[in-house]
Amino acid sequence: MNNLSSQPIQLNQRTMIIDILRGWALLGVVLMNYYDFFVLDKDPVLFKPDSLTDGLMYFSKTVFAAKSWTMLSLLFGYGFAVLMNNISTKGKNPYTFFMRRMFWLLVLALINSALFFGDILKDYAILGMLLLFFYRSSAKTTFVVSLVLLLIIPALSAFINSLHDTGREDITKLFYLYRSNYLVDVLYFGLKGTYVAQMISKPYLYTVHVVMFCCFLWGFSLYKINFFNAFPTKIKLVKKMFWISLAVTLVLSAYFPIIDKLKWNVKDYYNIRYWLILSTMLFISSAICWLYISERCKTFFGSLAIMGKMTLTNYMAQNLIGLLIFSGFGLGIWTSMPIGFYLILAIIIYRLQVFFSKWWLSRYNYGPIEWIWRQLSYGKKLPLKKLAGKPLFSSTEYQQP
Repeated sequence: MNNLSSQPIQLNQRTMIIDILRGWALLGVVLMNYYDFFVLDKDPVLFKPDSLTDGLMYFSKTVFAAKSWTMLSLLFGYGFAVLMNNISTKGKNPYTFFMRRMFWLLVLALINSALFFGDILKDYAILGMLLLFFYRSSAKTTFVVSLVLLLIIPALSAFINSLHDTGREDITKLFYLYRSNYLVDVLYFGLKGTYVAQMISKPYLYTVHVVMFCCFLWGFSLYKINFFNAFPTKIKLVKKMFWISLAVTLVLSAYFPIIDKLKWNVKDYYNIRYWLILSTMLFISSAICWLYISERCKTFFGSLAIMGKMTLTNYMAQNLIGLLIFSGFGLGIWTSMPIGFYLILAIIIYRLQVFFSKWWLSRYNYGPIEWIWRQLSYGKKLPLKKLAGKPLFSSTEYQQP
């Protein structure tokens, strides 16, 4: 076996639509993470926003809230299947390799949790290990299991919501740490906040993790049916997904105001809120796929793909930048600005990251955090700097991912 056989997937071997979807999800992540600082210490009952603020809040929650991490979860499941296949065909033990890879992701999650109390890497690292039980499963098996989970989620959500949870109250008591001028206090807030708001908070600990794993299995199933192979030929299937997910989204969007007006307490027993989130996520994903196959929005998609090739680096960088802007150790802006400030700031940061990612990938094979993670995963030194210049995207790569 030559030395190249054990190398990770190179940039020019990646499927561009996957990077585009990752890039879109990252846009949603930075928008909602920075949006959180606007609402963080506001009482949802007492807070009365003006019309503009209310409109921006509604748009942000409808288009991006929970849509990004569910989309990234689906892509994580797909990436798991790609990686396991890549490793097994090269004579390595995929189970040992993936366990080691998830361990180092958990280490990175510890660092990221200190930067921002809304870390999601720890969830991928831990739940990712459960995917090993499905490594040799068929698309049918994983999809059926995902449908069972999908049916369980509303009942689980309703039950968990009926229990007393102190996550929000506990994290509110820690806000003084984030406002501190000392970096140690701010980092401790991130770690402690991650613990109380996610690791022991019942809605996140139980419901969110089941939703994540359901999305993992969807992504795994997509790989098993070769969904993204010869992708331009899948236009009919993509259109079908688009119209079905749109119809479901519209029906579910009408369902909630109707039951509220009729004062039905269905949500107390079977809360289908996550069905609306998942159908919206699938609608957005299929819309992006349809536009991509139709060769629309090439410049925009090129920017998304640049971001998607450095997902881990850009995600952690967004959180570090947020710490420097919002915490007491940094500029101390916290929740003092109007909502437009947080959303515009997120877009500016994202745009700057696009420029940086393009510059970086024109010179190096991987993003800096991706490079470190891959070396730890593979247990060997991998070349970072490109030996010979080549365009980041060729026209062939764009049209035939």
